[in-house]
Amino acid sequence: MKISGSWLAEVRRLFLVMFAGGLLGWTLGYPYIMVAAALFLLCCFWLRQMWKIRRWLSEPEEEPPESHGIWGVIYDRIYALQRENREARTQLQSSLDYLQDSFASMREGVVMLSESGAIEWSNASAERLLGLKYPTDRGQPLLNLVRFPEFHQYFLAGDFNEILQLVVPADQEQVLQIEVTPFGKGDKLVFVRDVTSIARLERMRRDFVGNVSHELRTPLTVIMGYIDTLLSTGVGGKAPMEKPLMHMQQQSRRMENLLKDLLWLSRIESVVAEEKLDEIDIAGLARKLQEEMQANHPERHLVLQLDSQHKVLGDYRELDSALSNLVNNAIKYSAEDSPVIISWCKDQGEYLLSVSDQGVGIDGMHIPRLTERFYRVDDSRNAKTGGTGLGLAIVKHVVAAHDAQLRISSEVGKGSTFTIAFKG
Repeated sequence: MKISGSWLAEVRRLFLVMFAGGLLGWTLGYPYIMVAAALFLLCCFWLRQMWKIRRWLSEPEEEPPESHGIWGVIYDRIYALQRENREARTQLQSSLDYLQDSFASMREGVVMLSESGAIEWSNASAERLLGLKYPTDRGQPLLNLVRFPEFHQYFLAGDFNEILQLVVPADQEQVLQIEVTPFGKGDKLVFVRDVTSIARLERMRRDFVGNVSHELRTPLTVIMGYIDTLLSTGVGGKAPMEKPLMHMQQQSRRMENLLKDLLWLSRIESVVAEEKLDEIDIAGLARKLQEEMQANHPERHLVLQLDSQHKVLGDYRELDSALSNLVNNAIKYSAEDSPVIISWCKDQGEYLLSVSDQGVGIDGMHIPRLTERFYRVDDSRNAKTGGTGLGLAIVKHVVAAHDAQLRISSEVGKGSTFTIAFKG
């Protein structure tokens, strides 16, 4: 395509046409008419160029028409943009094909959704896990085809920070894990994974721990009974026997506490999904705990800061257990002359139940693992601070069962604050 001139050449052409028309009109005695006629002819030329552009754009695969001046520049620029657009589309389609080929080979189900929630693409695993059929279901709303009430509620809520795990209604043994990831301008990727085997193993673990803990209680009770009898009757009062028996009694009670916590944790895990409908007076619960602590630890000072009388829906025993564990930890890891503070207040739409101490504090590197079973910061096993290692694990499960959040802040040498944040 030959290109000559630019928009400046087109301006010169305009003035040249006007000058030629005026000169010819002056010669013939009709200067204005001839100028108008020359401009009319120039407009016709421009209109023809516009028509050629319109016809070319309707068939963009054809070569651009030949022209000169500004029109040639316009044709060239449009042609260059078309070429760049085709190359970009080809590259994008190649990337999309590669992405879809990668997703197609995955064992997890993958569904691409438009901004409106309509299915754009899905792999074979999504057909197996969700019952989808691609390309038959293309353009259909996902919620019309996947009829899981929990998934509907999760998807419509629009909060995808947490991964959804649900039991398939048609098959109570199958457990699916669903994760939604937004991308682009409102589009979404839905990943579906079959975690039935993992859920089964977790259930077996809970059952094993619960059954073993239950079976150990009977022989442990017998052992503790005989030890207490020996110590109370004076048989163990003899010097060679007294110290071993007292040590056996101490360790037996410690094992009993461990079994109690294991059984309680197993119970909480088994009912974590149950709906909590009882109204619990948190302020009243804190006052009751203060009375118990004054009786069991009269040397300690438990301060209540109750700025709210709000009641939460929950399980009284579970919340009592969680708060007791937090307070006991605060007492263990702080000096006898320092207070432990329980606060209950509303802040920015949340209701916060906090337990604060002025104890040894916790290094930040340990905080992410504090709620793991049997995790200890200092590996302490002494009688003062060595608990069962299950207290914070119990707290974590109680918090999850009440749809709340556990927040931990601590500074070494200055103390710690454990906060349970309930939704307003």
